[in-house]
Amino acid sequence: MKSIHSLFRLLIAVLASTGNLSAQSEVMAWGNLIGIRVDGQLMEFETSLSLVGEDWHSHTATGKERQRPRYDREGETQTIQTGIAGIQFSEVVLENGRGSVVVTIDVKATKDTLVEGVFFCVELPGKYYANGMLHFLNASPAGRSKINLTGITGDTYYKPIKVRSKGLIAESPLRKLELQFNADAVVYVRKEPGIAGTRLYIALTGRKIAKGQQTRKTITIKAGGSIDNAPVEIVLDTKKPGARFEGLGGNFRLQNPKADPQVIRYCIDNMRVAWGRVEMPWQLWHPNENINPLEAAGSGNLHQHVRESMEIARELTRKGIPLIISDWSAPNWAILGDPDDAFRNRSRGIYGYQLNSTKMEKIFKSIADYLVYLKQNYGVEPLLFSFNESDLGINVRHTGKEHAAFIKGLGEHFASRGIATKMMLGDNSDATTLDFILPAMHDPGTHKYIGAVSFHSWRGCDDATLKKWADAARELNLPLIIAEGSTDAAAWTYPEIFYEQSFALYEINLYTRLCYFCQPLSILQWQLTSDYSVLAGDGIYQTEGPLRPTQRFWNLKQLASTPEGAFAIPLSCNKENVNCAAFGNIARGEYAVHLVNNGALCQAVLKGLPADITTIEVYVTDQVKGMEKSGEISVIGGTASFTLHPASFTTLICK
Repeated sequence: MKSIHSLFRLLIAVLASTGNLSAQSEVMAWGNLIGIRVDGQLMEFETSLSLVGEDWHSHTATGKERQRPRYDREGETQTIQTGIAGIQFSEVVLENGRGSVVVTIDVKATKDTLVEGVFFCVELPGKYYANGMLHFLNASPAGRSKINLTGITGDTYYKPIKVRSKGLIAESPLRKLELQFNADAVVYVRKEPGIAGTRLYIALTGRKIAKGQQTRKTITIKAGGSIDNAPVEIVLDTKKPGARFEGLGGNFRLQNPKADPQVIRYCIDNMRVAWGRVEMPWQLWHPNENINPLEAAGSGNLHQHVRESMEIARELTRKGIPLIISDWSAPNWAILGDPDDAFRNRSRGIYGYQLNSTKMEKIFKSIADYLVYLKQNYGVEPLLFSFNESDLGINVRHTGKEHAAFIKGLGEHFASRGIATKMMLGDNSDATTLDFILPAMHDPGTHKYIGAVSFHSWRGCDDATLKKWADAARELNLPLIIAEGSTDAAAWTYPEIFYEQSFALYEINLYTRLCYFCQPLSILQWQLTSDYSVLAGDGIYQTEGPLRPTQRFWNLKQLASTPEGAFAIPLSCNKENVNCAAFGNIARGEYAVHLVNNGALCQAVLKGLPADITTIEVYVTDQVKGMEKSGEISVIGGTASFTLHPASFTTLICK
């Protein structure tokens, strides 16, 4: 045992000396740093750029989907351009050695503004700093050179503690964060409702800001703390298999005629795709209410995009991939109002348009005609149909009651014409809108027409919400499908973020959690086309060189390596920053265990494997490895020991 521990310590030292384990700032595309990795361990904090109203009565900060940022990386430099209410920001984050970055913020006013100030905000998480101390460098007044964070109360909400200094150190038993300013700055220390930690506001401007005024602040940040190399233990319970997992799927909505085909071909040829989702371009299928779309298509008048959408459905069907068909928009004759209503009112939070309730039978027939033509001419019969995100209105908008009524109406029409396609309950925009499916759940008349429950994973995927979706599917005894999988719906506007380690890690973390909490039938990546592409090169998002896989592709391929016909296997894990999911085809004795290590290098022990399994293949994806086989390990008495690499996705395959 002593020799094993010595070898492990040596392995830590060797890996810590490699370049990919040096400081790695995690910068969101909207400009917020959420920490710095040291030896793979994320030293957590969160920054933001903030505009604070007079007397601290309002506060607007950079955040996900709040602004329209531009993100760029050049070597070790990340640059974000964004703005808030007449203030433009340029933020440059430069790697500065182990545990350190240099942040330079340029501020420019586009109009006269009277505010409390513009700030670089740093949130110290209560989990690590609740019992910490603040040490200010060259503090003024001198009596505030030290502040005990346990003594900060809600009284600082409108009257924050004010200190002028050249920098500060936040220190606790577990963490240390140092900030050094290029010139004296005013720092406000503030406790805020609903925030477990403490926020530090570093002033970038004064209260009165004139149009055209420009300022610059450079802040050197150094993060450190204890590195958690404690071992992790994962215990499987193979005697209690759960829901069936058919594997990773993908969306194949065609949007780029030049780039989509090559990306689709690469993905289909190089990973197992278990489910597919294609578009039904209904508005192009039946644009004229008074022309029979079946007759028009039969006479050769089939819109090119409709034809291409049907062809990709046929290609996937030839591969044996079951399909969902979803519609994003409706023909003008089928809706109330103007089709531009789907976009013109979004600034007021109103999305999409309603279907014309007086034309429902014609609507049902038009959609069914599409499926009839698709089956007769392309040999494709989708298993499920949905309107995309009708809870939100992208672009057809339903209330929950309208959704239930539509399921019954179209479901009955399908049945009357011998169409086997079932309705998908939900296909919700986010996990947060569960109430949308409740009317249909509580209406027994809908149940015979529903084939699956579905939501999209863009927002709101906390543990409690995911469990509610799993419970809803279980109550109806139907599979749950994540019809659009990923983490940031706005990422197409700053696509360089797709190639960041942080983006790849968040995505596979989410998928592993979805597998654990929801036990879905499939997670369908958005997309396996050039949109949100998991490939780079050949001009995709201006990337050069040959078409090639990214870290995200390897993560997906690794998840897709789960054996066919597998069931979710319950497990327990004793380490918070390791997310796990397991699957097993018990009949064939095939298992896959997926582990995302969000921390530093550590040893792992897997228990509960069937007694007849003797070896496991280990695959690793991280910033430099792409589903790299790191070897085979022995299993003795159902137990296997192995190493989890820092900030990595590891899959154990037992066959």
